[in-house]
Amino acid sequence: MKLSYHGHSVVKIETGDFTILIDPFISGNGQTDLQVGDVSPTHIVLTHGHNDHVGDTIQLAKEHGALVIATFELADYLETQGAKTHGMGIGGGRKFDFGHVKFTQAFHSSSFTDDQGTVHYTGMPAGVVLTIEETTIYHAGDTGLFSDMKLIGEQGIDVAFLPIGDNFTMGPRDAARAVEFIEPRIVVPMHYNTFPPIEQDPEHFKSLVHSADVQILKAGEEVQN
Repeated sequence: MKLSYHGHSVVKIETGDFTILIDPFISGNGQTDLQVGDVSPTHIVLTHGHNDHVGDTIQLAKEHGALVIATFELADYLETQGAKTHGMGIGGGRKFDFGHVKFTQAFHSSSFTDDQGTVHYTGMPAGVVLTIEETTIYHAGDTGLFSDMKLIGEQGIDVAFLPIGDNFTMGPRDAARAVEFIEPRIVVPMHYNTFPPIEQDPEHFKSLVHSADVQILKAGEEVQN
């Protein structure tokens, strides 16, 4: 399995014949190395409906027949836009061809603004735990710190992707506390430096973490197990 980070909150997982994209914000993302025309996902997993997470989902889903896995209201909306979807609820899990997906709670908001400026409510925000090839990955989505991250950690997290940008999500100090709660082997900071309000120094975050291997990845780099 190849697990790589692609700027903002974009994560790509390649396993066997499957390519899974999490929160594929590519167009307009100055932090990513990806081009929409160069990726061919079989599955897309979304944490919530904000445009900087849904990103190019609709186009990619239509062009490649990718199954979009998301919380129910977001999946329902994307279905009306022509995407093939599978809706789930927070706390619910399901086995897919590539592995197991379970949505967790996150403390944030969730809506999608279409090209006409209409805002669509897209249900609850979420994090997601994926178990693929005996590796368990936690992508926290956009969230503040919450103590039930300890329960997520009890599942045994190998790699955690945590936002550190502050303003809209956890900042470095709260994200470092989250590492204490989750106890992953590896943690990758995400959701920072894309826009002025979330400018952060990931090295500062790294200096605050003492219980995990912090891997600060440039766009396109892989997690090293």
